[in-house]
Amino acid sequence: MLSYLAHRKACVAKQAERKDRIDELPARYKEPIKPADDSILSQSVESLVNGVQFGKLDPTEILTAYSKQALRAQCRTNCLTEIMILSAETWAKECNKKGPLAGVPTVAVSGWDSSIGYSAWAGKPMQKDCALVRLLRDAGAVPYVKTNIPITLMSGEAWNDVFGRTTNPHKSTHTSGGSSGGEAALLAFGGSRIGVGTDVAGSVRLPAHWSGVYSIKASVGRFPKTGNTTGIPGQEGVPPVYSPMARTLGDLVTFWRAVISMKPWEYDYSVSHQVIGWATIISVIAPSPACKRALQTVVEVLRKNGQEVVDLNPPSPYEGFQIASQLLIADGGRTAVKHIRSGESNDTGVVRALQMASLSRWIKRLYIWYVRYIKRDEIYAGILDGFHERNVYDYWPLVARREDYRRRWFEMFQEEKLDYVLTVPHSLPAVPHNGMRDGVKSFGYTLLFNLLDYSAGVLPVTHVDALKDELPRSFKPRNSMEKSVYKMYDAKAMDGLPIGVQVVGKRLEEEKVLRGMEIVEYCLGTKGIAYKPLNA
Repeated sequence: MLSYLAHRKACVAKQAERKDRIDELPARYKEPIKPADDSILSQSVESLVNGVQFGKLDPTEILTAYSKQALRAQCRTNCLTEIMILSAETWAKECNKKGPLAGVPTVAVSGWDSSIGYSAWAGKPMQKDCALVRLLRDAGAVPYVKTNIPITLMSGEAWNDVFGRTTNPHKSTHTSGGSSGGEAALLAFGGSRIGVGTDVAGSVRLPAHWSGVYSIKASVGRFPKTGNTTGIPGQEGVPPVYSPMARTLGDLVTFWRAVISMKPWEYDYSVSHQVIGWATIISVIAPSPACKRALQTVVEVLRKNGQEVVDLNPPSPYEGFQIASQLLIADGGRTAVKHIRSGESNDTGVVRALQMASLSRWIKRLYIWYVRYIKRDEIYAGILDGFHERNVYDYWPLVARREDYRRRWFEMFQEEKLDYVLTVPHSLPAVPHNGMRDGVKSFGYTLLFNLLDYSAGVLPVTHVDALKDELPRSFKPRNSMEKSVYKMYDAKAMDGLPIGVQVVGKRLEEEKVLRGMEIVEYCLGTKGIAYKPLNA
């Protein structure tokens, strides 16, 4: 009871604090967007930086324009958590005006909460800037807000009891994605041009796909990570990676190059420095008509522009999903939930997964027998089979399986002479709120490349069309996972939502993947069908 009361008190206090920080802002931040603001908001990161470096733009003017738009985004989508705008006024005046991100608004700093949705961590400010924040500030970036994520960072929806639910800026009835859904909503709405998220199963790529923005999952050792808050410290079976997000592809490329130019290996010991062939793959859950159409559109424009695209028969994506999900749940989910207070909400899909992992062995074996022999669903039974807590003796062979799986993918890339793999980021466009209660098992297209530690970028391509993307009446799910996910597919309800594709390269090939994304966007442009960001 005391735990629940402490939880409710923390939630009320944080929401009141956020409201007070917005209310106390000077009137200029609450005025309508003016032509001068529009001029700033329409400029690329490269243009903003050049303006500051050559004295044509004042960082405080940039901060004002983006703060106004971020507050509009907050009213529409509930994407913000920490409001640092008043402090940012001083940081804008003092920023490095010659840096590669001079004057560009971005992420958070020490002295502010980093609760990641846990009420137990509210009111406990970070005592020191993490390596990435130090790098960004040295580069001239100006922290001004933080954005919403789900508790545990394990859901595809950005909501928690502390800050509430973030909605999709294209359609408020649907989610903006997760875990970095607040960042994606802010970017899509135009309240920021660049941001950073953590990706362990698609947490920057899924929100990019569902909100219509751009991202690239970095390989381990490219972006600094030390000093950041996480819900599962020590989880390295499928390593989390901090990765950039952006409103446009040009901004994503500029952001990436700016970070690398700052020699991130000098900020974080874990950072390393260092005919086009495309191929398509299908995972455990088939792409919906909308996502398949986006992928086919890209394949067609690539081929018309002289690119070679082949169908691929890779090492089993199903096996990869098995290995990755078992590694992620190897502690039975105990680490992720140990900070959750009594009565504190968690995503229903995550709760179900954790409950399954914690079932006694004999009950689970009975259920798996039922799934395998009565429901005749070998796919789902195979996933459930290894979904339990492991001791070290059982864990090491699983890591060995991961390494062998990575070897087979490497050999396939070499044998096929591939430069990129092209696939959907998810089977569906953005799902309705609470869709992750059925969709938490649907991250196969993103989780696979976390397991492999491959570089993977997402760019928006088109939008759902209610007529073109209707599910055929002849559709029959191949397994219970596909059946539960497809319950959420409704082309009419999803009409107008963004759809993206995922461009994948090998480890440490982020620059090459960015080039591949540029090729896709260029080829779409030659046919007059390049994606246009949301104009809010």
